[in-house]
Amino acid sequence: MPEPQDARKDLEAELDFDPEALRAKYRAERERRIRPDGSRQYQQLAGEFGAYDEDPHADREFTREPLHDRVEAVIVGGGFGGLLAGARLRQAGVREIRVVEKGGDFGGTWYWNRYPGIHCDIESYIYLPLLEELGYVPRWKYAPGEEIREHARAVARHFGLYDHACFQTQVTELRWDDAESEWIVATDRGDRMRARYVIVSSGTLSEAKLPGIPGIETFRGHTFHTSRWDYDYTGGDANGGLTGLADKRVALIGTGATAIQVVPHLGADAKRVYVFQRTPSSVDVRGNRPTDPQWAKSLEPGWQRRRRENFLKVVTGVRADEDLVDDAWTSTARLQEKLIPTNAYADVPAEERELAYEIADFQKMNELRARVEATVEEAETAERLKPWYRYMCKRPTFSDSYLQTFNRPGVTLVDTADTHGVQRITENAVVVGDREYEVDCIIFATGFEVGVSGVLSGRLPVYGRGGADLLRTWMSGGPRTLHGFYSRGFPNLFHLGPLQNASAVNYVHILDEQATHVAEVIAQARKWQTRCVEPTAESQDAWVATIRRKAADLYRFQAECTPGYYNNEGRPRERSESYGDGPVAFHELLRRWRSEGGLREVLAEDEA
Repeated sequence: MPEPQDARKDLEAELDFDPEALRAKYRAERERRIRPDGSRQYQQLAGEFGAYDEDPHADREFTREPLHDRVEAVIVGGGFGGLLAGARLRQAGVREIRVVEKGGDFGGTWYWNRYPGIHCDIESYIYLPLLEELGYVPRWKYAPGEEIREHARAVARHFGLYDHACFQTQVTELRWDDAESEWIVATDRGDRMRARYVIVSSGTLSEAKLPGIPGIETFRGHTFHTSRWDYDYTGGDANGGLTGLADKRVALIGTGATAIQVVPHLGADAKRVYVFQRTPSSVDVRGNRPTDPQWAKSLEPGWQRRRRENFLKVVTGVRADEDLVDDAWTSTARLQEKLIPTNAYADVPAEERELAYEIADFQKMNELRARVEATVEEAETAERLKPWYRYMCKRPTFSDSYLQTFNRPGVTLVDTADTHGVQRITENAVVVGDREYEVDCIIFATGFEVGVSGVLSGRLPVYGRGGADLLRTWMSGGPRTLHGFYSRGFPNLFHLGPLQNASAVNYVHILDEQATHVAEVIAQARKWQTRCVEPTAESQDAWVATIRRKAADLYRFQAECTPGYYNNEGRPRERSESYGDGPVAFHELLRRWRSEGGLREVLAEDEA
């Protein structure tokens, strides 16, 4: 049997490219972009930048009297996580449900983000939840943002979630009342409402961020963040037609998934567009198309669950007889192992698995770089748009018009890799190197703080039994939960999100599984007339040990990636808090736990 190194050399000798040359190129491109300040290069939309966080869609004159009432369940957050929690609780028989939401309506990220070109990049037939319950089939394979937002509102209407909802309201504190065995929920509108159960679903991409560029506050033109798109200034709507920019010079800072959708509309309508790029995104074929009416009529009961579970299996390497979705996500399933841990490839020796993975990665990225070269006419611009990194170092993007926009005479790509981003902003210009780009408007497509909900950011303090501080408890030794949902000392408090459970690229599917689990736990607590849902110390410790034991080691891969939000700007966290066997195994674990008496671990009569 040949030695591993000999097998590697033999395999690489058969390729039509030089893997070592690509490895060197990736290292060099990464070094061009690493910044010593890491994630500190960004700043929150607060203080003097608080205006960037204002809600352009809500009634600014809205007021109401503070609430001091009692409901059975409070849900923090009105995005799809909160909607699913409300829907599943309603199906479980819970009547008094209050959703508290910072925005002026339901929708979460789809409420805030209404920029031109916005679509989901996951197939709408599996992304939009509760389609069968509402009797709805999306109009496009990849739905536009307005259709998604309207579906979110339809879910809320269908399940009666508008009845007690509090919009334009932010929860400021959760405090457990030991004597009454319920939560006191305080808000920025003076509310002190009480609830038996609290479910926190404040999202993983809920806090927009700005680059900490010197001089940003001195610019005298117009500025806004893409998550607060200003159509009063640009004209048009999410479909384009930005007539207000016809005589404007526009700077767009950032080239992630949002920019990929925005740039074609800016290029079509603005007088001049400068796209400031630190790292190019990988841009694959989108191929969106309207829903076939005959296909929609042929769907049989249970079709959405079958389709989304098939997608989850395919993209995590679990054996499936067919690929129902058949798109760019499923065709790159093997490469997503470096984002979503899975046990599907555990039977392949580690070195063999890593080599096969890397070669497949090189081949895919070569294909995407070739697409850039074939699409972009100007050679220097094409070279700057080529992504030189591994496939899952950044979120893949999909567009059939982004690259083509750089063939327009009024669109200029400004590469900022060697200056580590935009250097400064003046009263009328964006400065990179020795050149000033005079502009009338700066649009920040700089994304969000990732994986930092209100609780984890410290913006939503939580005090449990005896006044114990949840964040401080977690900071000493790391988070401690059972299945990621609840923690000892904080009864009847449930978390939806990626902490100590399993994730996937179709995150709404994950949220639905979580909401279903929480609703079943609460339903059982009501049936048994148990006042408190709280894990035993033994079950919590065992789960934390399981997370540590099964955690995938992604540190080396992420440390070699170009900096971005996936790897904490080049400083990846050494320990994963995700379930290492992947989402398919995790969902089965939850179902088995519920059916085999695991509920007794959280519904014990002892409330000490």
